[in-house]
Amino acid sequence: MPGLWIERKFSYDHLTEADFPSLVDRLRATPARIENTVKDLPREILTRRDGESWSIQEQVGHLLEVDALHDGRLNDYQAAASVLRPADMENTRTHAARYNDREIEEVLAAFRGVRGRFVDRLDKWESARRLAVALHPRLQQPMRVVDMLLFAAEHDEHHLARVTELARGR
Repeated sequence: MPGLWIERKFSYDHLTEADFPSLVDRLRATPARIENTVKDLPREILTRRDGESWSIQEQVGHLLEVDALHDGRLNDYQAAASVLRPADMENTRTHAARYNDREIEEVLAAFRGVRGRFVDRLDKWESARRLAVALHPRLQQPMRVVDMLLFAAEHDEHHLARVTELARGR
C-alpha cells in the first residue's frame, strides 16, 4: 500500500515554465487511466473497502472532490493571494458523497467532466502567470502554479496506485 499522502515531501526546484504543458497532459490523462483500470471490475470489487481505507469508487470520488480545491487554488493565484486555500484534511465531501452507493459510470463521468473543465482552464492559462507564487498552507512552502500541477499530478498517481492495488485484490 502506498504511504500516506500527508507524509510526502516535495521539491520543485527542477520545474520550469516549460514543464507546464506536460503536467497539464498528465492531469488530462488521469480519467482515462482510471477508466482503463476499472472497466471490467465487478461492483463488489469497486466498492470493497480495505479496513478503513477507501474503496476504488471512493478513491475516484476523492479525486473528483479534490479538483474543486485545485480549481479554487487557480482562483487564488489569479487573485494574487499570498496563501493558497487549505485542503479539507478530514475529506468531509468525499465521505458525505457516499460514492459506493453510486454506479461507477456516474462517478467516472463526473470526474471526467470536472477534470476536463480544470485542464481546459489550464490550457488557456496565461504563460506570464504560470510561475505565480503563493504559500501552500500545509506544506508551509512557496508553490508556483507549475508546482501545484506537479503536486496535483502526484496526488493523482498516489490514488491511481491505490486503485490498481485494490483492483488486483491487494
